[in-house]
Amino acid sequence: QVQVVESGGGLVQAGESLRLSCATSGSILAIYVMGWYRQAPGKQRELVARIRNGGTTNYADSVKGRFTISRDNAKNTVYLQMNSLKPEDTAVYYCNADILSFALGKNRRSDYWGQGTQVTVSS
Repeated sequence: QVQVVESGGGLVQAGESLRLSCATSGSILAIYVMGWYRQAPGKQRELVARIRNGGTTNYADSVKGRFTISRDNAKNTVYLQMNSLKPEDTAVYYCNADILSFALGKNRRSDYWGQGTQVTVSS
């Protein structure tokens, strides 16, 4: 079994910062892409940022220059440093990981999602 657990959300004022963490655990053999998505009320879930195991990153245009994604491969953990937060960043943030794991006697590669963490930015 693979677990994906986010932490670090909360309520902040515009211009402040937050750091999200996402820890993965279980019978993990390799983690390829790790990413953060968000979903605001009434909107579709969207990609915020992602990072490949080699370190290559992608960001949504709306967060470029403000958010930084990083990962600690030794800890199977991904982070999202969010600076200069805006009210429009308010959403539930979800961690996603493309993981190769070992279960029931075989290797399996699948996408895993965390339960989400709420980020609220007041104006």
